[in-house]
Amino acid sequence: MTRTKIAGVAFAVALSLGVSYAQPVQVGQDLKNAGHDTADASKTVAHDTAHGTKVAARDTEHGTKVATRDTEHGTKVAAHKTAHVARRGAHKTAHGTRRAVHKVEGKPDTPANNH
Repeated sequence: MTRTKIAGVAFAVALSLGVSYAQPVQVGQDLKNAGHDTADASKTVAHDTAHGTKVAARDTEHGTKVATRDTEHGTKVAAHKTAHVARRGAHKTAHGTRRAVHKVEGKPDTPANNH
């Protein structure tokens, strides 16, 4: 072999050894970077989840207060209407009873006899 060919082969061997040595360093750095990226993403997700949980809890608390207030108001309105209907029913019952008593006693059914 000539000197040029020997030098070319030596250069090729040296170059291939250099490339094979350099690649693990780059792959190691890539893995290290990927690990950092994964850790950062995990922290971001955890932070966002915690924030979302706080917002959901606040919204639930507000919704519960509104529902409680609406229920309380509805109960008061229903009680008021029930009392009103009961008073009207009692009045009508009393009026009907007076009319029936008048008829049984033989009094004519006139507006003057309907107290």
